[in-house]
Amino acid sequence: MNNIRNFCIIAHIDHGKSTIADRLLEKTNTIQITEGQMLDDMDLEKERGITIKSHAIQMEYERNGQKYILNLIDTPGHVDFSYEVSRSIAACEGALLVVDATQGVQAQTISNLYMAIDHDLEIIPVINKIDMPAAMPDEVEDEIIELIGCDRSDILRASGRTGEGVQEILDAVVDRIPCPKGDTEAPLQALIFDSVFNSFRGIIAYYKILNGSIKKGDKVKFFNTGMEYDADEIGVLKMDMVPRNEMKTGEVGYIISGIKDAKEVKVGDTITHVDAPCDKAIEGFQEVKPMVFAGVYPIDPADYENLRASLEKLQLNDASLTFMPESSVALGFGFRCGFLGLLHMEIVQERLDREFDMDVITTVPNVSYMVYDKQGGAKEVHNPSGLPDPTFIDHIEEPYIKATIITDANYIGPIMKLCLDKRGELVNQEYVSGNRVELHFMIPLGEIVIDFYDKLKSISKGYASFDYHVDCFRLSRLAKLDILLNGEPVDALSTLTHYDNAVTFGRRMCEKLKELIPRQQFDIAIQAAIGGKIVARETIKCVRKDVTAKCYGGDVSRKRKLLEKQKKGKKRMKQIGNVEVPQKAFLAVLKLD
Repeated sequence: MNNIRNFCIIAHIDHGKSTIADRLLEKTNTIQITEGQMLDDMDLEKERGITIKSHAIQMEYERNGQKYILNLIDTPGHVDFSYEVSRSIAACEGALLVVDATQGVQAQTISNLYMAIDHDLEIIPVINKIDMPAAMPDEVEDEIIELIGCDRSDILRASGRTGEGVQEILDAVVDRIPCPKGDTEAPLQALIFDSVFNSFRGIIAYYKILNGSIKKGDKVKFFNTGMEYDADEIGVLKMDMVPRNEMKTGEVGYIISGIKDAKEVKVGDTITHVDAPCDKAIEGFQEVKPMVFAGVYPIDPADYENLRASLEKLQLNDASLTFMPESSVALGFGFRCGFLGLLHMEIVQERLDREFDMDVITTVPNVSYMVYDKQGGAKEVHNPSGLPDPTFIDHIEEPYIKATIITDANYIGPIMKLCLDKRGELVNQEYVSGNRVELHFMIPLGEIVIDFYDKLKSISKGYASFDYHVDCFRLSRLAKLDILLNGEPVDALSTLTHYDNAVTFGRRMCEKLKELIPRQQFDIAIQAAIGGKIVARETIKCVRKDVTAKCYGGDVSRKRKLLEKQKKGKKRMKQIGNVEVPQKAFLAVLKLD
């Protein structure tokens, strides 16, 4: 056990975590690197160049004649996947904090660092990309020293691209990160930190053993669900799974026990023996809190059960996804899903399509509100259609977030304007070092879920980094904006928005829908309404045949007769006709600007 080291790599997005992970795997001869980012095995990860899932892998490293086992977990850097990072940190004793030499400390670097410090992890700061022409290693060293208060000699310099400094990182992992502490003789206690679904072998759970040991064929149970299983196969995670007969304290591995039902495996659960169970479950693993809610509906109503099964399998692999059934007048039966952010929502939609071949419609994303009625009761509402009648509502409170934005001093003006336009309040601003500023804002969560992050990146030319956490609920003047097509409300397009923005938002929605909904044989009225008051209207003109083409000259009453006949047909058609809303219309609301 003294020769085991469990560590993860944490950093802001695009600071080179996966490249450094590749170099470490190469240096320890674990795998032959044939292409970039060997651990990012999902097609989506390769295409976008981002890490979406945490990846665990075991390396063997020999130093001074002694063999060390290093368990590495490469984590995502985007704020939407911070739950993956928190789970990886729970399975480690140390962390490599990677900072880009050309960009310095960013917002997500700070929030991931605080998460690691909360779990008492040993931090090894690494400055990456020192071979770049724009690198400023000395300034970045100053920032790291200011951030974690370490000595200058503790900071390692490396380059993931050239492999410089990788040997020093491996030596630092062995020297500085403590070995796992635990009792090999105690009852088995293993923390599940991830799981995947395999269509041939059922559900495979990944765990770290804190106390005790587990042998192949043991009878084990999951502490929180109380379900009992046989450990059909246990082993360690290399590039593939490598079976073992016994796993001991401090090791990270996998267990296959023929579990078929996704509900039986909960990330954060504890595995123990049936005969000699442990007294209590492992603590300190919080439930995920979704920030953005959207309805996901199958395009074909017959696919409802398939969609449920697909979401359950996806949830195993992505524990931050939550969902519950709901129904809509326009779209039928579907699920209200909770996501950590917009990128997360986009990735889930893409994975449903690629991995499970599901065609889905996603409604406009929104956040949850607290609605208080006149009797003093409170209700959490995730969906505008779940809002009670306005006559019963006393007041509505919306969630506010505490946002941290780190940026170049040149972009302070546009960024402040953006935040203030989104009803934000400046809490404070401080200069971090040199030309870099840290801004703290209180902003309503509903204002940032749609396009805030994209706008922030474009006005700061990609230099601003953004991190947030939900702080409190505050009283707000909100209005429910309904979109009506031919007098029928489309509940999938209704939104909750601030009273001051409602009319302009409704007008823009109507204009956008006019462009996107195809013309029919009858006039379509698109209206935006707040309660019973129509605030905006657009009309899509009908496609019509020229019925008077055959009338050359003669009395005008002949033409009028044909037009009246056509008019009656259009009226009859309008009564029975229904309007199909294309998927583009739901997504267009996100890109109204």
